[in-house]
Amino acid sequence: MAEIKFNSKEWERIKIKFQRKYNHLTDEQLQYAEGQEDDLITRLMALVNRDRAYVVFTLKKALVNLDTNRL
Repeated sequence: MAEIKFNSKEWERIKIKFQRKYNHLTDEQLQYAEGQEDDLITRLMALVNRDRAYVVFTLKKALVNLDTNRL
């Protein structure tokens, strides 16, 4: 089970932040279906070449500050 949960609407905002920070990521690479957080985290780990703790931390940080552009 994933350490973080979010819905599709929240993911759209988080995805924009990820694409700003990692501008090589495409919409296709960042596809997300609700309830598939583990798959997304695993994919992000490979795409940004970071460990799980970093990806989860970054997602949580983006979720807390959803209304800002900062990641």
